[in-house]
Amino acid sequence: MTGLAVMTAGLVHIYRAEHHDVAALAGVDLSVHAGEMVALLGPSGAGKSTLLTLFGGLLRPSAGRIRIGDHEISRMSETDLDTLRGREVGIVLQGASRNLIPHKTIRENVSFAQGSRRAKGEGVSTDEVLDLVRLRDRADAPLSSLTPGELQRGALAVAVSTRPGLLLGDEPTSQLDHDARDQVLQTLTDINASWGTTIIVVTHDPEVASRMPRTVTIRDGRVGAEGREGEEFAVVSADGSVPLPPHVLETLSPGTLVRLVESEQGWTLIRDEIEEVSDGEPQ
Repeated sequence: MTGLAVMTAGLVHIYRAEHHDVAALAGVDLSVHAGEMVALLGPSGAGKSTLLTLFGGLLRPSAGRIRIGDHEISRMSETDLDTLRGREVGIVLQGASRNLIPHKTIRENVSFAQGSRRAKGEGVSTDEVLDLVRLRDRADAPLSSLTPGELQRGALAVAVSTRPGLLLGDEPTSQLDHDARDQVLQTLTDINASWGTTIIVVTHDPEVASRMPRTVTIRDGRVGAEGREGEEFAVVSADGSVPLPPHVLETLSPGTLVRLVESEQGWTLIRDEIEEVSDGEPQ
């Protein structure tokens, strides 16, 4: 299987609480091309982990659409979602222990995850997966003897055991030292290069983000900015609004007048230089 494209339109998710509701996502419009590697960034509570969970079909959106490949997953039954996750979408939850059966070796974990597809003669061999994550020589050791980095690569092996078209990772390098982090990042790159797998990860680590060809920053439940090749861009929303970066907003108080000026290089945002007196009336 090659990579799967991901698309959302007007995606909203509201967490219901006893006394109030919390809008984790407030209209996310995002497209990820098949075979891309993307990092989701943003402050705590911005909605990035919620977005990743929705991609995996582990939550239902309150409104809007999610398409994974040819599947409109926001309208799929739970049975069909289970099938999709088992064959086409791999998920790595935060913390390696949440992805592995503790009394089984890495080889046994991968083999167990492959079971449903192997019965139909599909997928890849266990050894091929272990080679891809560079764990064949440690595959039969007890999990208790593995390093945190090896356990995390084992979690990746389980997630890609059926060669899915989409791999989702929630903080896949958290709590790892630099060497282990770099090995996990290299493993993600190898998976993408070998199989064309679309990879989307949530991260707080600037180093992880810098290794991804594309970054998407979630702010206040929406796409606030994108980064490509080290350059950051504002993103025009479906309603025509353009979220400005925080460092720009700090210089623009509410009600500030700005103008867009077109030139050969594109559009420039210019603050209107209207002087104000203390009562707020223009001079």
